[in-house]
Amino acid sequence: MKNKQLKMRISERRLNKIRTYAVHVDKTLTQVLEELIDSLPTIQIDKKSAIPTASSTDS
Repeated sequence: MKNKQLKMRISERRLNKIRTYAVHVDKTLTQVLEELIDSLPTIQIDKKSAIPTASSTDS
């Protein structure tokens, strides 16, 4: 898998908060964000509906 970069705007308060958390748990910002993203439910779009639904079989 090829890694991609993400550039985003974030408030200084939020950046400091996530940096502080990452130091506290001895992880990089990348590790913290990857774990957060991985914890999100998988969204599946029903072909008959335009409304996305969270998967109940997410692992």
